[in-house]
Amino acid sequence: MTVIGWIQILLYCAIIVALVPPLGWYMTRVFNGERTFLSPVLRPVERGLYRLGGVDDKHEQHWLTYTVAMLLFHVGGVLIIYALMRFQDRLPFNPAEQSAVASDLSFNTAISFITNTNWQNYGGESTLSYLVQMLGLTHQNFLSAATGIVLAVALIRGFSRASMKTVGNFWVDITRCTLYILLPICIVYTLFLVWQGIPQTLGPYVEATTLEGAKQTIAVGPVASQIAIKMLGTNGGGFFNANAAHPFENPTALSNFVQMISIFAIGAALTNVFGRMVGNQRQGWAILAVMGVLFIAGVVVCYWAEAHGNDALNAMGLTGGNMEGKEVRFGIVASALFAVITTAASCGAVNAMHDSFTALGGMIPLINIQLGEVIVGGVGAGMYGMLLFVIISIFVAGLMVGRTPEYVGKKIEAKEVKMAMLAILVLPLMYLGWTAVAAVNPQALTQLANPGPHGFSEMLYLYTSSTGNNGSAFAGITANTMFFNITGAVAMFVGRFWMIVPAMAIAGSLAEKKSIPPSLGTFPTTGGLFVGLVVGVIVIVGGLTFFPALALGPSSSISR
Repeated sequence: MTVIGWIQILLYCAIIVALVPPLGWYMTRVFNGERTFLSPVLRPVERGLYRLGGVDDKHEQHWLTYTVAMLLFHVGGVLIIYALMRFQDRLPFNPAEQSAVASDLSFNTAISFITNTNWQNYGGESTLSYLVQMLGLTHQNFLSAATGIVLAVALIRGFSRASMKTVGNFWVDITRCTLYILLPICIVYTLFLVWQGIPQTLGPYVEATTLEGAKQTIAVGPVASQIAIKMLGTNGGGFFNANAAHPFENPTALSNFVQMISIFAIGAALTNVFGRMVGNQRQGWAILAVMGVLFIAGVVVCYWAEAHGNDALNAMGLTGGNMEGKEVRFGIVASALFAVITTAASCGAVNAMHDSFTALGGMIPLINIQLGEVIVGGVGAGMYGMLLFVIISIFVAGLMVGRTPEYVGKKIEAKEVKMAMLAILVLPLMYLGWTAVAAVNPQALTQLANPGPHGFSEMLYLYTSSTGNNGSAFAGITANTMFFNITGAVAMFVGRFWMIVPAMAIAGSLAEKKSIPPSLGTFPTTGGLFVGLVVGVIVIVGGLTFFPALALGPSSSISR
């Protein structure tokens, strides 16, 4: 570990904290329907979209109506992506003449991108046409990210409102999120990435002659526009198979640093949105502090493990840390930091091979996902996941002092606690369940490149990443098979939507409750004691789901 490495980590954290108040202020105005500096340009477009869709922007929805609208919206997304992939050989913007994609892979990919997972059992440059990359994947990168954000805002409204039966309007929220937040940032972001050297073209792949005289095909395409929303929306699905390790997705140290910032920016700022909407910004800072404690702990362990390297190689005098599977242009600190960021969020982009990390270094990304990716998390998803843990923490605090738990003026009762636990327990049900099935399935075992404990870890990571809607991988598995495509799709779908429905039920229940003023017996939720309690509950509950994984196989999930 070096001083320069720690300076880079501290600089990153400082920039994220500095972005929280202005971005939180702006997003709060957007979702409250207030005027912003973009309103003169975008408000006419917004009204036109409402007229085209028959949406009344003054009409709000009950939580159940809001949720059903969201689910139907995603059914349409699945059909669009599936059809584009199945018929891509007959559609335009296919200069490499890619053939139609198999039905099971098309299904897996469609579910992957509508759930914000972006798990890819294929190499983008060798499988998909420009049209599918743009109209299918990039399009859903915007909409799945916007969905996560608006669902978090709906849950926040549940805490901030009193005696109301509505939590907003899904069609209005997702329109405003896309128009006022995601699109403007991505336009500027795309231009920055083009400046850094990322291609943005509809031209054909480039033919080059190497120094040895051999012919080489260099894949290009509309890359920069997809990478911008891939990172900002914590999607993670790359244009190229090598993802953010590819020089056409992440060419420089500066592009790498900005991409890391963009992964956390919106998720961190949503804590400020929460504080502003409930009328106490210290509540938002307390939640951000919980995220920060868990994030820094992960960075310290992962950076130390990778910088320490392999003991066997160190004993031979081959010191300098673990550079296996890492890009030289990023080095150890930027690779370790990126790995923790991308799994603390539900991004899934990778600039190094997680499978080549040391045992402890590779354990941190796995644990981050199994904790529910609430350490900032995916845009929106991390916030509503964190609020579920806050509900559990407040319930525990209420048990210790013998009174009805309260949070930001709302009583937390049996219904909210049950829904929170239901949402949280869905995750281990999927990744432990499917890992157990795969571990005894001969067809699945034949797809492992690494036998023994590390092969088991790769399967566990596959289903953990799918269920957590992350999309990163340990690799080492030939996952483009009928078994992994179908079971992975089920894990992605359940991990996303079976967590959302209970969260929305909580939003509706809280919105209907009266707001009660704090009293002398109210547990303070803006100080260090509250932060420590929530961190402890997350670690304990996450541990109860993580350590059973160790029992599924010999030395299993942290072995290499």
